[in-house]
Order: sequence, then structure tokens, then C-alpha cells
Amino acid sequence: MSIARKASWWQEGKFGLFVHWGLYALLAGEYRGQRTRNIAEWIMHDLQIPRGEYEKLAGQFDPVDFDAFALAKSAREAGMRYLVFTAKHHDGFAMFDSKADPYNIVSATPYKRDVARDLRLACDKYGLKLCFYYSQAQDWHHPGGIEEGFRDPNPRFREYLDGKCIPQIKELLTNYGDIGLIWFDTPMQMSRAESEELAALVRSLQPECLISGRIGHGLGDYMTTGDNFLPLLPYPRPFEVPATINHTWGYSRFDTGWKSPGYLIKSLVKTISRGGNYLLNVGPDKRGLVPGESLLRLQEIGAFMQENGEALYGADPLPAYPYDVGDWCLFTAKPHTLYLHLFEKREDIYLLGIKNKPVRATVLKDGQELPVTLRTTGEGDASWRLPWPRAELGHGLVIKVTLEEAEVVFEPIRG
Repeated sequence: MSIARKASWWQEGKFGLFVHWGLYALLAGEYRGQRTRNIAEWIMHDLQIPRGEYEKLAGQFDPVDFDAFALAKSAREAGMRYLVFTAKHHDGFAMFDSKADPYNIVSATPYKRDVARDLRLACDKYGLKLCFYYSQAQDWHHPGGIEEGFRDPNPRFREYLDGKCIPQIKELLTNYGDIGLIWFDTPMQMSRAESEELAALVRSLQPECLISGRIGHGLGDYMTTGDNFLPLLPYPRPFEVPATINHTWGYSRFDTGWKSPGYLIKSLVKTISRGGNYLLNVGPDKRGLVPGESLLRLQEIGAFMQENGEALYGADPLPAYPYDVGDWCLFTAKPHTLYLHLFEKREDIYLLGIKNKPVRATVLKDGQELPVTLRTTGEGDASWRLPWPRAELGHGLVIKVTLEEAEVVFEPIRG
């Protein structure tokens, strides 16, 4: 099956919810009075918590306030189209009912609910693709897992691969219905043959399941960027930007560095305008509650998407605009349509080098029609001028320009 066909839902959807949740939520960024200076889900590794001590957290994990349906509803209302849940992070604790290893939320905690099963039902109700994150190489609980800082392969890695990793991937792909993608992470010292083995396993069990770029060795169906990084220019391959609302991924009570809704919306539009998907994270706390600051931002993004989603879902990137306009105007396109995403107010909207002939221009949120003046500059360059819309700028305005031509053409700068 071609990647283009099986990835069509993903490339159409553009926007997903990442959920980092596990035993680390109990510690909330602190262990025995010492705060971690890194992201909260790495606390076992960074503060060198002994395996036996960290295991005891499972006996305290009882997230009675977790509501899979409320989480899925929030994601859908934010304009998201898929949800990636951390089935197992680097700490080795499985957040699903695993028969392959008893170190999981059903067997080892007083909660005893399979939250992955709950999310399956919730995603079905709200029309989201359910996807799973799985840390395939790092596992700080299993003696065969790789840990950051190792220079050489763990001699017991095959034991971990055969005894835990492969069986758990099989469980995720056979017990929870159709899975949109497996979000592998940090291949570390895995060999190409080992990564190929996991990719073949996924494709044998669910041929339409996508595989993230972090499986390693270029074997993923799309490129995964570094955390919170996106390409400067339109990128020729499908890619995804994993991003945080504050700084950490897992819950930390000390991280109050919340990014503004406007920043997150602009990052979403930037990512899509360069050809990518935006995967925005929330980290529930020990009771299963998503921080209110995260929910407020999802609501504001949802209001923006409600008004402007047409310009983002299924939209295509354009070649790099040959003039430096900064970030005040970004572009997406569909056949016979150019969308102008505006983020800073101007007296007029003045753009050089667009060779297309506009038929009609309207503000997407309220339908206001805008005249487009075509002219040629004294230097011989084609240019467009539009009046600034009367609508409030808010977190951004989108102007839809219908074109005579099917494709947008930028005029290159003459030497």
C-alpha cells in the first residue's frame, strides 16, 4: 500500500493531541525534595531514582478523575483529528492492559482500568484516530532496555526486544482495533535490522498503520522533527512537529511557562504552511486531570479553527515566498485557492510577486469581500494590494482568494 494512500487521513487532519501520562505524574517534577531541571517524564533517569523505588509509585497510582471522553471531546473541539497516547514511555510502565509484562496500569495499580481501552471508545465517539506512542529502545525498568548515555548496545537488548517490546507492540495492534499510527521514539543504538523488524511487525499486523520517523534509520512513513522545532522553509517530505503547551511533556507542578494561545496558533499555521502536522501535548496530573491552563489554550485554538479550519485541513504548502515579509503573512493553498494568514495589522496588505489572477477575495471568518488591486511596480514586478479587513485581528485573520488558475505561482526575484 502506498504511503500517500494510507497517510491521507493524517495529511488531511493536520492537527493532533499528544498525551504524556504515566507514573511520573505522581512525582510532578520532584523526588524527595529535589526538583528535576529537565522534563518531568525523565525524572526517574535524571534524578537516578532506583528501579525498586520508582516501582512503588504504581501502588499509589489511582487517577480517579481521568475521563477519556472529556479528553477526546476537548481534542475534537480544539480542531484536532487524532490522539497519540503514551502506551509506554521510557520508564517502562505500560498504560494499558499488558499480559506480556505485569508492570502496567491494570495489574500493578489500585486503579485497575485499561485507559487505552477507554480512549478507544472515546476516540470512536468523537471521530478521532487513536494512535499509540511506544518507547521501543529506552526502557529503564527492564534490564535489557537501552538508557541514554550508553555508548555500546545493551548485551541484553535482545532479551528485552523478544520478551517485552515485540509482545507489547503486538498487544497494542491486536487488542485495540484500528490504530492510526505507532509513534516510536529515540531508537538509540538499535541496529537497522532491529528497526526493520519492528516496522515489518507493524505492517504485518496493521498495514494501514503509519510509523513515525523516530523508528530510526529512515524507515518511518514521515519525518518527525525535534521537539518544538519546525523547518524554516517548506519541507519536501511529510513531517510532524511534536510540541508542548508549556515546557515539559509529563505533568510538573513547577512548570508555569505557558505559551500564549496566539503563539500556539501561529506555530500551528506555520507548521501547516510548511507542509507538516502539529502534534500538541497535554500532561494529565496524578488524578488524571489535564491542567486548566492547557484546556483554556485548547479552547482558544478551537475557536480559531472553527472560523479558519478550511484554510488548514487538507491544505497544501507553497514554495518558499521569494520576499521576506517576516511572520505577519503566511500562505496555504488548495486548487484555485490561496489563503493569506495574517498575524500583524497593516494599513493595507501589499504582496509582491504573485502572478495569479484573483477572482474574489473574502475574509474567511465573516465573509467580508475585499477588492484586490493588481498592478506592476516600477521595477516590473507583479503586485497585489488589498485593504485591511474590518474584522478584529484576534489571534489571526485568514483571507481566502479564489484564483483563475489551479496552482499558485510566485514570480522569482530577478537578478
